Amino acid sequence: MKTTVHDIPFAKPEFDEAEARAVADVLKTGWVSQGPVVARFEAMFAERVGARYAVATSSCTTALHLGLLVAGVGSGDEVICPSYSFIATSNAVLYAGATPVFADIERDTWNIDPADALRRVTARTKAIVPVHQVGLAADLDRLRDASARGIALVEDAACAIGSTYRGRPVGSHGNIACFSFHPRKTVSTGEGGMITTDDAEIAERARRLRSHGASISAHSRHESKGVVFEEYRELGFNYRLSDVHAAIGIAQMAKLDAHLARRRAVAERYDAAFARVPELQLPARPPYAAHSYQSYGVMLTSACRRDRDAVLRALVDAGISCRRGIPPIHLEPLYVERFGARSLPVTEEVASRSIFLPMYASLSEPEERRVIEAVVEIVTR
Repeated sequence: MKTTVHDIPFAKPEFDEAEARAVADVLKTGWVSQGPVVARFEAMFAERVGARYAVATSSCTTALHLGLLVAGVGSGDEVICPSYSFIATSNAVLYAGATPVFADIERDTWNIDPADALRRVTARTKAIVPVHQVGLAADLDRLRDASARGIALVEDAACAIGSTYRGRPVGSHGNIACFSFHPRKTVSTGEGGMITTDDAEIAERARRLRSHGASISAHSRHESKGVVFEEYRELGFNYRLSDVHAAIGIAQMAKLDAHLARRRAVAERYDAAFARVPELQLPARPPYAAHSYQSYGVMLTSACRRDRDAVLRALVDAGISCRRGIPPIHLEPLYVERFGARSLPVTEEVASRSIFLPMYASLSEPEERRVIEAVVEIVTR
């Protein structure tokens, strides 16, 4: 008799009846656009990450765009960011009218190399975007020289809810930080994002810009119980999050600690198994950061006789969904055509040899063992 072995997904959102009830409750109110539930979600999120203010948006991409705008980035400016990131990081720079300047990454952490980033600072540099890649905080202290020179740090914290830097949550270090609630993230609302800041003026401007630049929100007009007219003094956008999405986010936040603990347990078992495999480089665990493991990535070392794509194909054939290392943005046709060819040797090496394995809170121990056994067997052939 043939036994059917189910495929193991790469990632999945962790929804149950709590999210379904939260959405149903919002639908019953009749207020489904941005309103009181968004405000509650913002307050909850700000408290969790240790920021004074949080501004919900429709995605992390729109959060990054607004984050750069409120940091003063505009036409003619340069913004330094890693190429080893999802393309939204640098696309947001283009949306703001600025030019992305790509810095290389560190071979162990896969985060922006602060020394390389600082070497690329010019008179036109307006901001640096450190990406906390797959949940490991970038080394912000080594970018302090840029801040002292008036260069804004806008953290791409898409993967970093639950991550800490120097013992404090990402989002609490005084910079603008932008988070994601995509289904692959530890907290998911389907789609959504969040800007955090300690600056009241920045938060207020971000709130206006996310809603077409209106001087007062629809919910505030409703709450005023009077005749109130909004004004539009600058070009804004429709970057709002709905109360439906926010309700899901509130339900997800209640599960955050449990999901983080499960992800870290999975990562520890992966680490323990792969530490004995010379063909694999494990995720970095620098002393200044606690990883949230939004994803778990390994890099094939020179001891591995198989190339990355062959390993990917073998894992997929074994029913294990996985992903290649993050495609470098500077090699994408859009960026080559606009800015020409350039070389980032560490980024290109890591991207060509890295693999992301299944990682989510409900990954069972039998599934973990199956992933581990398949990876070890494939890379040691």
